[in-house]
Amino acid sequence: MYQPPHHRVDDFAAQAALIRARPLGLLVTNGPNGLNANPVPFLLVDDDGPLRLVAHMARANAQWREEGEALVVFTDADAYVTPSWYETKKETGKVVPTWNYATVHVHGTLRAIEDRDWLRAQVEALTRTHEAGRADPWAVSDAPAPYVEQMLRAIVGIEIAIARIEGKWKVSQNRPAQDRAGVIAGLESQDDDSARAMARMVREA
Repeated sequence: MYQPPHHRVDDFAAQAALIRARPLGLLVTNGPNGLNANPVPFLLVDDDGPLRLVAHMARANAQWREEGEALVVFTDADAYVTPSWYETKKETGKVVPTWNYATVHVHGTLRAIEDRDWLRAQVEALTRTHEAGRADPWAVSDAPAPYVEQMLRAIVGIEIAIARIEGKWKVSQNRPAQDRAGVIAGLESQDDDSARAMARMVREA
């Protein structure tokens, strides 16, 4: 990934926070038919063992067979930035449009897991993570046991041993303070959740 120094984020806590906040990653592999990409909800595991991503996918999706080198792309808020928000536009006119975004790229080695107990634990962990905080959280055990077993037979687990993580926050860090203030005001004026989220990121950068 292209990373100018002012956009590069090496802080693992920030990278992990983005992954956990936006866990639907784009899994990219290179199989016998060339590049293959699918969105998959991941869990980042940073316990006492090796740092890794875990997930599952439909058994009918042949990507799980493409073991080996893999890339997973996670993205946070993004927004178009018009030059009209820059104070510099009034002063010199030497400005162009851009796009702000935050992304984390995870590189590692993918392996498929068909163990039933591993799959059950992964599905339960994923469910607990995303049901937490709901007034009436759903649990895997709420479904009939034969149905759960049928569903488990229809999926395959994947684990990616993480070799490298790259973070990039392109949030107007390269603009002077008055331009950044204009970007924040402009984004906050938009009737768009992603734009307002990006305004917060520009303010905090």
